[in-house]
Amino acid sequence: MTLAHAPLTLGVFGGSFNPPHVGHVLAAAYVLATEPVDRLIVVPAYDHPFGKALAPFAHRRAMCEAAFRDLARVEVSSIEQEMGATSRTLYTLRELTARNPGCRLRLVIGADILHEKDKWFGWDEIERLAPPVVLGRIGFPHDRAPVPVLPEVASREVRAMIARGDDVSAMVPHAVLSYARDHGLYAGA
Repeated sequence: MTLAHAPLTLGVFGGSFNPPHVGHVLAAAYVLATEPVDRLIVVPAYDHPFGKALAPFAHRRAMCEAAFRDLARVEVSSIEQEMGATSRTLYTLRELTARNPGCRLRLVIGADILHEKDKWFGWDEIERLAPPVVLGRIGFPHDRAPVPVLPEVASREVRAMIARGDDVSAMVPHAVLSYARDHGLYAGA
């Protein structure tokens, strides 16, 4: 007698990761610990749909590799670079679905996203393809999100602090900070 195996559930955690910080790492660890996901795919945006200035993709991907390397079930993906167009979550989810037949997807988002979902391209299909895992954010209460447990860290603040020469060691994984310094990232942010 063979037992049928349940399909794998893949969490999808996208973002600019410019740079990835401890809030991102803790969010990933929290999802892996509390949600029924088998793997978490971290997807750095290739080309931001709202024209945000970003560090080059190769650097952001390398920093994500450094930030998440200690989380065994996390994979950093270059799928948006491979797709080669402006990043749209809907297109990425469609491509992940095609590349992982039979797997279920769950999109990891902060509760703040629920307040701006009308700005997202194809939100209804996104919810259908990858029902969201909603993480609490201070200032954005929602009944689908747990109590905020993650530190409030913003990449834009981290970039500004690095540019000023401030200490960000409590906000950015050591390996990410070393990489950013070694490559001169954010020095003029």
